[in-house]
Amino acid sequence: MSENHEKSPSERPIGSSIDEDDERDRLDREALSVPSSVAGSGSLDRLVDTARNYARAAASENTLKAYAKDWAHFARWCRMKGAEPLPPSAEMIGLYLADLASGSGPSPALSVSTIDRRLSGLAWNYAQRGFTLDRKNRHIATVLAGIKRKHARPPVQKEAILADDILAMVATLPFDLRGLRDRAILLLGYAGGLRRSEIVSLDCGKDDTPDTGGWIEILDKGALLELNAKTGWREVEIGRGSSDQTCPVHALEQWLHFAKIDFGPVFVGTSRDGKKALETRLNDKHVARLIKRCVLDAGIRADLPEKDRLALFSGHSLRAGLASSAEVDERYVQKHLGHASAEMTRRYQRRRDRFRVNLTKASGL
Repeated sequence: MSENHEKSPSERPIGSSIDEDDERDRLDREALSVPSSVAGSGSLDRLVDTARNYARAAASENTLKAYAKDWAHFARWCRMKGAEPLPPSAEMIGLYLADLASGSGPSPALSVSTIDRRLSGLAWNYAQRGFTLDRKNRHIATVLAGIKRKHARPPVQKEAILADDILAMVATLPFDLRGLRDRAILLLGYAGGLRRSEIVSLDCGKDDTPDTGGWIEILDKGALLELNAKTGWREVEIGRGSSDQTCPVHALEQWLHFAKIDFGPVFVGTSRDGKKALETRLNDKHVARLIKRCVLDAGIRADLPEKDRLALFSGHSLRAGLASSAEVDERYVQKHLGHASAEMTRRYQRRRDRFRVNLTKASGL
């Protein structure tokens, strides 16, 4: 999944609009309810609500929003073609994928990765409604294989923020309360190789809030983060830096001390004058905006127009920067980032010694 799910031109309403939140609520009611053979009761109804809450927690909020948009777009497309989205029709879905790849009317053709994501969204939505979408059906699999063969391109990667870049970025921040917070966000996110959602979901302690995504324990040698990440719970160790000016743990301590935060969300909003910490947890979009603003202020990639510079960097630039800058064995970087394979870690390494293992020479040539 992509960290951002911006509305593409192809997701604009076709005909009447559908509210995705209403669609998700209706899906919740359809997917989880008391069996018709069982008499309803107050306790069972409460369990249904509890089960629905757990079902929503099975995927991230961004993923659920994206899946709701996927279904709403497909349902509108079906109605425009005089068809119904239920029950699933492999033939119609094959035609839908072909339409997405070729583009129709004012809607441009979508990338292969977006089409793949759309198909995953449809499969998930059908499963929630009690249907099974057979992605191996020839009407779907063959069309998708042809789309990939004809239109697939190497993935577009965001620029990595390297060590010198991050130092230049934090140097642009003031030393008021808001500046202390943003400095801690950048340094902690970089040193931890954290996703932007992981940064803002941190709490001071375990079980501080219902929506916690992990917590922090500050020790003499560094900070220990327990994260509920995409692949499950993992532990991230962030050691102290060589100086207080660049140390992520020191920056975190400064923010928590002056913001007077010892419970609940670690990163919260500030008052308009920037002198008081509020109670509301920051949205993960703040991290993306912070990165882009500091990239401009620090003059990074000043050889490019501002629009191109902004497009080059995102929240993932912090993870890519750590993977590209850390001069340690690859397996340590893989563990730190929580990747299941070394191949995934290598995708994040924008610079590395690609020919360290020379099989040509090893084979005798």
